[in-house]
Amino acid sequence: MSLSSVIECSLSLAVTLLSLHCRKAVRRRLCRNRANSFEESCPGPHCRLGPIKSPATRHFVAQDNDGARDRREDNGYSGDQKRKPEVSLYLLREGLTASLVSVFILLLWGLVHLSLQQLVIGKLSGEFNALRARQHLEQITSVGPRPVGSEENEVLTVGYLLEQIESIRATTAAGPHQLTVDVQRPTGTFSIDFLGGFTSFYDHVTNVAVRLEPKGGTEHLMLANCHFDTVANSPGASDDAVSCAVMLEVLHSLASQSTPLRHGVIFLFNGAEENVLQASHGFITQHPWAEQVRAFINLEAAGVGGKEVVFQTGPENPWLVQAYVHAAKHPFASVVGQEVFQSGVIPSDTDFRIYRDFGNIPGIDLAFIENGFIYHTKYDTANRILTDSIQRAGDNILAVLKHLLMSETLAESSEYRHGNMVFFDLLGVVAVAYPARVGTILNYMVAAATFLYLAKKASLPGNGGGRYVRDLACATGVAVLSWVVTLLSVLIVALLVTLLGRSMFWYTHFYAAIGLYGSAATGKMILIHTLAKNLYYGVSLSFWLGDLYFDVSLLLWCCSLVWLTQRGLCSAYVPMLMVAFPLITRLLLSKELKHKGASLKYSFLYLLGLTLPYVHFMFLIWVVFEIFTPIMGRSGTEIPSEVVMASLVTLATIFLSTFFLHFMYLVKSTKWILTGLGSVFMVMFLLVSSGLFFPYSDNPQSPRPKRIFLQHTTRTFYNLQGQVESRDAGLWINSFDFTGIQHITPHIPEINDSIRTHCKDDRPFCGYPWFLPVKFLSRKNWYLPAAEVSPSSPVEFSLRSKEETSWGTVKMTFDVKGPSHMSLYLMPHRGSALTSWSFGDGTPQFDLSGEYFVFYSHGLNTPVWTFWFEIQPPTELNPAGPEGMISVAISTHYFFGEARRTPQLEEILLQFPTWAFPSSWVSTYDMYRY
Repeated sequence: MSLSSVIECSLSLAVTLLSLHCRKAVRRRLCRNRANSFEESCPGPHCRLGPIKSPATRHFVAQDNDGARDRREDNGYSGDQKRKPEVSLYLLREGLTASLVSVFILLLWGLVHLSLQQLVIGKLSGEFNALRARQHLEQITSVGPRPVGSEENEVLTVGYLLEQIESIRATTAAGPHQLTVDVQRPTGTFSIDFLGGFTSFYDHVTNVAVRLEPKGGTEHLMLANCHFDTVANSPGASDDAVSCAVMLEVLHSLASQSTPLRHGVIFLFNGAEENVLQASHGFITQHPWAEQVRAFINLEAAGVGGKEVVFQTGPENPWLVQAYVHAAKHPFASVVGQEVFQSGVIPSDTDFRIYRDFGNIPGIDLAFIENGFIYHTKYDTANRILTDSIQRAGDNILAVLKHLLMSETLAESSEYRHGNMVFFDLLGVVAVAYPARVGTILNYMVAAATFLYLAKKASLPGNGGGRYVRDLACATGVAVLSWVVTLLSVLIVALLVTLLGRSMFWYTHFYAAIGLYGSAATGKMILIHTLAKNLYYGVSLSFWLGDLYFDVSLLLWCCSLVWLTQRGLCSAYVPMLMVAFPLITRLLLSKELKHKGASLKYSFLYLLGLTLPYVHFMFLIWVVFEIFTPIMGRSGTEIPSEVVMASLVTLATIFLSTFFLHFMYLVKSTKWILTGLGSVFMVMFLLVSSGLFFPYSDNPQSPRPKRIFLQHTTRTFYNLQGQVESRDAGLWINSFDFTGIQHITPHIPEINDSIRTHCKDDRPFCGYPWFLPVKFLSRKNWYLPAAEVSPSSPVEFSLRSKEETSWGTVKMTFDVKGPSHMSLYLMPHRGSALTSWSFGDGTPQFDLSGEYFVFYSHGLNTPVWTFWFEIQPPTELNPAGPEGMISVAISTHYFFGEARRTPQLEEILLQFPTWAFPSSWVSTYDMYRY
């Protein structure tokens, strides 16, 4: 039996069981055909319907036992009592319905797409020079990748920034402002719960801070932040050189204006963000200017180019959102993005967290989110960022900064601290913002109006015994059942695609996911409601059913509105829009539908009433796919990408279809719609199964690379006596998407599943040189034997001292000297426990696996890294476990210079296909027992 047959049988059984409880009530409801329905009522104990007189128009005539027709003015008839006109109600033709809904969706999608392409709206002010900012961008990226500790980051880029800042100071010296520059090289440590939790230590990283203020000085400061460092192997044009270029030009514009600013501003060009937010921590916790900062604006990127979106604000301090809404020339903001990002669903973080958590300062977080496929790759180049994108970012940042720097609110920000804001924009044309408390009142008012509307319908004559309530409950059950069955059906399709080895076929061909999963989801829902209409309800009173299922959609959205509001989520404004506008539309069109049925005019006006909430909802859907589709290419080997994509497409289809359920019961038939959707699904499934849609692309215009991490590493393991227990070397390979190496093996046969690694539980972090604690995301990795590496500056690791404390612990102090990036792993053995250490706040923070990870980096001219920890020895030995109290491992990572390459690494890199992006470096791993 096929899967579809199983699903249909299950559906039939579920519908049958549901009908045992609801059929009697529904039949009685239909027979009585009460006054608020769209056909003539039948007050007698027995009634029958007149015949269908044409395929497009049905004339329903209610008759009593004697054959006398009942005449009621509230059912479409009024006037001469002697005349007995039949009520002519129009049922939509199948093709017309499909065309109307399809055109409506396509038009709205086109509107969303057009708004995204229109980067700059209105006449340019001329205050921000995007061409000059582009010159800064090209100069900064011309030096190539800029990892922390490299000459490109610490010397060349810093030198360029200082040169440009000095030029600005010289040209604006006669103006009303003074400009002060400070190059800070802080050392510090902190713990963070990002990526499961770990600790960070930095030494002599670089910050270039520029203070612009009136010549008389100022007490209150704004902070604008960007970072100029990059990950290895990426020029980092969008992340985050373009933001620094924008800030240089904003600095020039503010310093050049003749009107003195009320407050001052710090432009912080930080040189260690990619090392998990280290430089910003150094500034906000150690720099003397930090105490005067009242708020900040952070410029970031999770994509390349496009519009910069406000996706985080606060905490609280609604005046910041109000300032953005009031001043931004090209608004693009969403509180939905803020709540999704802060939920932790997106594996990323920004300097916003550091300023918020360690500085207790409110701020605005902006980021470029388009084209995340090439984020952190070699393709993140200056030529991919449009000048209009730079212009709009500059216009917005300059306008918002000027507004804040001239306002009195900044000086008295503590008085305006409390409360959150609901904020969103409408196609980038206008921004909407209001206090969350006002949103709560508005949400409950809309919910109350909805329940009053439903209560009024339940109280109409002919609804005795709660018939309408029972009908509504049964219809709600059918709707929810259709959602569950649809989701399960599409997930089964996703499972089949995964088993066929075609995962991520949509990575380059997104439309294919819509064609496969979208057609499956839409077809399944229509099928379920068609079966319910024909087999369960089994009557021809489609108008009443259409009305009933509109109420179902209203009720479900209203329930989500109440639930989100009670949880205090500002995103509740979305269901509020999805309830308010359809409800108003329904009330305005009730007479049209009652008297003329589902006419073309009614359908057009109904869709017109849905335009605003639907266009905004489709924009949010675009944001979701724009963010999560690229993330699937860097989310590791453990998250099943097909399940995620199929779920997203299905949920989007379900949400968009809610108020189209209305039409499913107003059409005469869905046979051809189901045939069309079934044909699309079958064709797409065959094409996907055949491998036509390859996941990756090396198209120069829109590359979709596969991300591979390669480390040529040497591993050394020492026993309790300090002797080498084992030693090996190889190429350690990590794939950062669900497809693993299945597409790599045909090009490089030696990289296959025969060399897949297995975690050694008695070794810290499985015995491999993890750069960050992400082993939970990528449990599948491969180890190809290779020659040993011999870095020119090998790590020097030594135990300086070991002593017992008076409180029964053992304190161990270590000295380490090595490259700019190192990772320290601590794994106490069974019965032992870390009690304190020299990192963070002194309390050891373990990760998801119960081990301890310390991320270390340094700039130039740094001393030996010295650290200590205290460990509580075990009360009894564990013969089954490793010897000693603790295993300590240190891994080194050589990201730049000659040390990052080896002949064998270069040789294998040449074998990778052009659609792959292998990020490679040299590393070592040394483990010790104590």
